[in-house]
Formats: sequence, structure tokens, C-alpha cells
Amino acid sequence: MSRTRITKSFSVEKHLLQEVERTRGSSSSSERVNYLLKTGLEAERHQSLHAEAARFFKSESASERKARRAFQSASRKSITRDASEP
Repeated sequence: MSRTRITKSFSVEKHLLQEVERTRGSSSSSERVNYLLKTGLEAERHQSLHAEAARFFKSESASERKARRAFQSASRKSITRDASEP
């Protein structure tokens, strides 16, 4: 798989650029920035998925529980009534 690189200009805070330079090791600054961006974007994606799961699995409110129980009760009565009819 060929990776296409595009030269793009961004403004980077001075202390961030210093940190990139300090931590880049044997790779270039561009490679280090690309790695950090990919890592940050992946972490952001995981946070988003975690938040979505939390919203999906959130506990029911009292009114939602009451409505669910009422529906279940009505369903049981209806099924029982239908089963007892000839």
C-alpha cells in the first residue's frame, strides 16, 4: 500500500514543537507528528465509542421503568386473555 503524503501548513504552539523535537528519537519531526496525530485521533475515536456505549447502556429513569412495567403487565394480561379464549 502506497502512502501519499501531502505538504500542508499548520501552526503549532512553540512548546508542542519543542516536545515533538525532544521525543522524536531517530524519526523525523514529520513522522513523529503523524504518529502523534494518528494516536490522538484513535484515542478520540475510542472516547467517542465509549461515550456512545455509555449513552446506550445508561440506566433507565424511574418513568422509563414504570412505562416498561406497565407495558409488560398489559402484555401479560392480553396474552393470558387470548390464551383462555376458545
